[in-house]
Amino acid sequence: GLLMVAVLIGVCVPLLNVAAVWPMARGGQQGFVRELLRNPLIIATATGLAANLLGFRIPPWLEPTVGRISAASLALGLMAAGAGMQFGLLTRSKLLSVSVLTIRHLAQPLIAWGFAHLLGLDAIQTSVLMAFCAVSTASTCYVLAARMGYNGAYVAGLVTLSTVLGVVSLPFALGLLR
Repeated sequence: GLLMVAVLIGVCVPLLNVAAVWPMARGGQQGFVRELLRNPLIIATATGLAANLLGFRIPPWLEPTVGRISAASLALGLMAAGAGMQFGLLTRSKLLSVSVLTIRHLAQPLIAWGFAHLLGLDAIQTSVLMAFCAVSTASTCYVLAARMGYNGAYVAGLVTLSTVLGVVSLPFALGLLR
């Protein structure tokens, strides 16, 4: 299952980051390619992929430090989103906020469950898909929105609420496996 999660993340995260940049670049009257080349998330992903394909490896003496930094990245991302959050903005757009969170934490796991049955995925594949589709929204959404000049405070609030809702949606999605 761990290999499947790695492949799923390795394929989906870069594709979804590029897909997220496209409407924001278009809406902001910026060039799509220009925004891709300036996006730190996409630059980091491309650099990591290139280093991996070229056979670069982290020296063994550096692995503990890099491991600790990577372990702290989720907490740091959530702290950054929390620092930029303004819950008052969520109340101004209640319908949008509720719609986005309902799609993310209810509809998406149900759709994944339906596709798992439709495609005849085995138990491990279904578990990986369900877990992937039920976790909270990535804190990098805040970074992307703020970096591209959009309402980062609103997105930070959505990320925070999504993190709280993940406590409910993950057991819900995995409960569908019974």
